[in-house]
Amino acid sequence: TCNFNEDRRRMSGLSGDKQQNVNNLNTARGDTMKTQISKLAGILAFALAGSAYGQVVEIPRTEWGVPNLQGNWQLKTVMPFQRPQELGTKQAYTEEEALTLESQAQKAVEQDNEPLDPNRPAPDLAALPPVGNYDLFWTDRGMFLPTINGEFRTSAIIDPPNGRIPELVAGFQDRMRDLRAARPDRNDGPEGRGLGERCLVAFGNSSGPVMSPVMYNSHMQIVQSPGYVTIVVEMVHDARIIKISDERSPASESHQKWMGDSIGRWEGDTLIVETKNYNPWITHRGAPTENLTVIETFRREGENKVVYGFTVDDPSVYTAQWTGEYPLSRMEEPVYEYACHEGNYGIIGILAGARRLEAMEAAGVELEIAQ
Repeated sequence: TCNFNEDRRRMSGLSGDKQQNVNNLNTARGDTMKTQISKLAGILAFALAGSAYGQVVEIPRTEWGVPNLQGNWQLKTVMPFQRPQELGTKQAYTEEEALTLESQAQKAVEQDNEPLDPNRPAPDLAALPPVGNYDLFWTDRGMFLPTINGEFRTSAIIDPPNGRIPELVAGFQDRMRDLRAARPDRNDGPEGRGLGERCLVAFGNSSGPVMSPVMYNSHMQIVQSPGYVTIVVEMVHDARIIKISDERSPASESHQKWMGDSIGRWEGDTLIVETKNYNPWITHRGAPTENLTVIETFRREGENKVVYGFTVDDPSVYTAQWTGEYPLSRMEEPVYEYACHEGNYGIIGILAGARRLEAMEAAGVELEIAQ
């Protein structure tokens, strides 16, 4: 229950007085988890309504006067990136629907945490993820649906109105087919392995842009100085340095960084970041990035929440721009070093095994191993 209360507090951005109401509610004698969640939704709705009716939340500021985004933040939520198609243009859940989703996520974790039968048969290989059977010990899933502007969003994407990534441009799949054919085989050398596997950048889209949750380590630290904002992501300890400037360095076109070249500016109390000129090895959701521009926004919504927005613009990939938002919830725990390094034993073993198989095939040995 303590963990639940703390996560809910962080993700909702409640003030101290409202948080005390929540704490009093959750310590009521005989409350079950379901009852606590249901009552908590009412408190949250009341808190959000109070904010909507003129209660001003003071934005913490740095010594040089801009909103203070510094601290450790988590990007974990049950909200999907794209909206389920059956929801159409429905942008927000009702409180009851949101509580049902949270309850389902909680139950899934509880089921995964049940003791295993030591005499159970081995699981079907086809049912396992590519990296093997990551159990609950290794994962850190989002189990709550934090609000944005008082809404329980049905997806991170909010534009197009259907909450889905737009259609790809004509000829894109043919272009990708040609690019894949020109790439080295996965086992030819380290260049054939994924960048995350080689510990060069974070797995998935953890470090962005666009930053989005992965199955664990969806944590980041934001550090500010008068001329820069740096986002340090726990996954593969990526650090993206954003220069506060209206002008991009001419060298950025040739000095292509893993996470692109980011420049930022303040418009009122919102930090706006524009990123382009990515390393050609980097892809965004599987697509090349040579024509990709990502616009991100960071704005405080209370003491314990930052609303992170993004707009993706790549006319060589998508038929339209698309926009979304995620809530970043404050966390008190530190961001740890991610012990991933280039030249790790896994890659050495994989490539050595591939060379051994090639030698056996050359010697006429019949192999029954799927590569």
